[in-house]
Amino acid sequence: MKILLATSEAAPYIKTGGLGDVAAALPKALAASPNTEVAVFLPYYKAIKDNQEFEIEYITNFTVPLAWRNVYAGLFRAVTKKKKLQYYFIDNEYYFYRDGCYGHYDDGERFAFFSKAILESLGHLDWYPDVIHANDWQTALLPVFLRAHYMKAEKYRPIKTLFTIHNMEYQGRFPDSFVDEVLGLPGDWKGTMQFDNSTNLMKAAIHTADRVSTVSRTYANEIQDPYYAHGLHDVLRQHAYKLSGVVNGIDTEVFDPAADPLIYANFDAATLEKKAENKKFLQERLSLAVRDDVPMVVMVTRLVGHKGVDLVQAVMDDLMQDDLQLVILGTGERQYEDMFRSYAANFPAKMSANILFDNTLSHQVYAGADLVLMPSRQEPCGLTQLIAMRYGAIPIVRETGGLFDTVPAYNIETGEGRGFTFKSYNAHDMLGAVRRAAEVFRDKEHWTALQKQDMAADSSWKNAVQDYWNIYREMTGPVQE
Repeated sequence: MKILLATSEAAPYIKTGGLGDVAAALPKALAASPNTEVAVFLPYYKAIKDNQEFEIEYITNFTVPLAWRNVYAGLFRAVTKKKKLQYYFIDNEYYFYRDGCYGHYDDGERFAFFSKAILESLGHLDWYPDVIHANDWQTALLPVFLRAHYMKAEKYRPIKTLFTIHNMEYQGRFPDSFVDEVLGLPGDWKGTMQFDNSTNLMKAAIHTADRVSTVSRTYANEIQDPYYAHGLHDVLRQHAYKLSGVVNGIDTEVFDPAADPLIYANFDAATLEKKAENKKFLQERLSLAVRDDVPMVVMVTRLVGHKGVDLVQAVMDDLMQDDLQLVILGTGERQYEDMFRSYAANFPAKMSANILFDNTLSHQVYAGADLVLMPSRQEPCGLTQLIAMRYGAIPIVRETGGLFDTVPAYNIETGEGRGFTFKSYNAHDMLGAVRRAAEVFRDKEHWTALQKQDMAADSSWKNAVQDYWNIYREMTGPVQE
């Protein structure tokens, strides 16, 4: 089977969040299947083009019709010996030779061009996939353009499309005029594109894709509810028959405490005592009190409201009175950055605010942490809790989305479960979960058993890849693999 995965980011080339991790690990896992070819398409961003570590070759160039424009597109490819997994880059310096992937005034036009250029490039490569797997609003136009402009061409007609929603909040909303001025779609497509007096790319993809998925089973149900759907609940209910939830995995080679080159001391479940060396190293690096008897609670997150940071803010005084240490790693809204900096200044022995993105430090935080706090208002899947468990750091989570699917509540009587949970979006319910976790931390027999249980959990892509294969095969029928 031939699979084209379209994404606005993928590690190691470019990454701003969880999508970058998923779009790195999923193609790799898919390509490991026999008789499979996978092509990943990315914009040729400035950050990729200027990085001398990447060996990338020019293939060809062509023009892309986009409404009244004919726009230059260059096609590049990463030099690799892995014929089953190829990375392609769509070049246009006007659109992509800029600082940052997102947040530009013409993001809609940039990613419309990207999607159209992917479809145009297939003819130049003479490579036609069985499945196009599009991800989030930036590539939501792929099923739209395919149906509107390419179905008359024999080689495009058999292509099926899967659209994966990684976060309902970001839907690709633009003015009504966007359909005519940028997309150049036929007039009878306006109804498909429009929602709530605007052009909505995610809504259009849900309508036109053969299948729709999101990144956990619980989130697939939640997004049919108004609280989680950001307006699209009725659209999702209408198309529920083609909606699936597939829980993400993590790259267990990158996140492997037994071999991770970024952490102070490697360890596994059989040498769990070495985790204490990582905790001591982290405490020293962050100028915290060096104590092995105090639970270290960490947050590796974007500091924004829907990640539950407002709950933490509401009980910070209580947390600072408890016998624990708190480590923050991430950036986000100024009010939260300043709040954590202020508490760190007032409680330097037990609080560390690292307002930055630092990949090496993130690995060291996972390796040294006892507990990882994720009190999210909504969390489509979450990778942090999966990484944490791999490193023997126990999650404290709100029961939502992928957190509910991957962190069953721990029962000290039976030994079942993987972490500490709370249901209501309430700061004191969260505080109660933190305190329950701290109590178990001091019961070393149960604590060690829980750590080993979490480290043994399968967080690889094995199950997710099988779920995606099932979706692909249901769409395409019998394909020669």
